[in-house]
Amino acid sequence: MSLESVRAFFAAHAPDIDVIVTEASSATVALAAEAHGVAPAQIAKTICLRAGDQTMLIVASGISRLDNRKFKDRFGGKARMLDADQVLAATNHPVGGVCPFGLPAPLPVYCDISLRAFDEVVPAAGATNAAVRLSPQRLAELVDAEWVDVCQLRFIRVVESAERYRYSVFCGSSFLIV
Repeated sequence: MSLESVRAFFAAHAPDIDVIVTEASSATVALAAEAHGVAPAQIAKTICLRAGDQTMLIVASGISRLDNRKFKDRFGGKARMLDADQVLAATNHPVGGVCPFGLPAPLPVYCDISLRAFDEVVPAAGATNAAVRLSPQRLAELVDAEWVDVCQLRFIRVVESAERYRYSVFCGSSFLIV
């Protein structure tokens, strides 16, 4: 049912975007990156949480971590993760397939600026083996998301290697290559 609501969403709002269903699970960032042949940073993970009485979705790079101070400064309260049953009730999507598409009722959606490092990102699509490929800007436009800076990692540059793209990521006071 969740996958069908995502398909219906794209049929109505972006018929040019195909929902990709794989044999392999893409329920975690690592599994999704492997299934879709991208770096984990390029996976657009969706986190369902609550600040005060407001339930919201944050979409961020797969290797980004929520920064509690930035979140509190932006939303005026502490981020509280929803449990699997609460996530399912709010989104109709199972954990591992949570996305901002095909929701049963509108929820505020925020895209973290960590997504802007990429021309294309891969968010889940309502099932633990489904995803879509689209630009971060298109993702934000489709779900009427607001851009925010609430994660710890910042992407600095992309360097192409023989095997795949490598991302030089600024984390605190040092660079990581992922």
